[in-house]
Amino acid sequence: MRFFPILFLFCFVFGFSQKYSKDEKTVLLKVKKLDSLMMKNDVQIVDLFCSDVSFGHSNGWIQNLEDFKNDFSSKKVSYKEITQLEISELKQFKNTVSIRRSVKVAGLYKNQDFEMKLALLEIWLKKKSAWKLWSRQSVEIKP
Repeated sequence: MRFFPILFLFCFVFGFSQKYSKDEKTVLLKVKKLDSLMMKNDVQIVDLFCSDVSFGHSNGWIQNLEDFKNDFSSKKVSYKEITQLEISELKQFKNTVSIRRSVKVAGLYKNQDFEMKLALLEIWLKKKSAWKLWSRQSVEIKP
């Protein structure tokens, strides 16, 4: 009988130490993969996107999937560094996860060096048991 209170306490502590659900953890892995593929300029990145994905960049530039593919393959922008600084919010509703995070990026845009901090809002949708990026909006964080 003494074993049950200890087991209950263990389950209670362990249950509340879990910060993210299984789906949220999966999306976080996808986010990490997205950043990695973007730095490597790997064309497999498009496998992470919904066909109707939308990108809103900090400079006001809006892209759909075809725009992204063309710019990505031309290496109009190439990233040397993408470092996640924090996750400020992660929410799930049914088959949708929104994540707000900040990143530090550095790279080349039309052969000009750039470095900045960005606040990102990403919306991920679960389609046929796979999480795909549906929308991403970035805003520059000024020092």
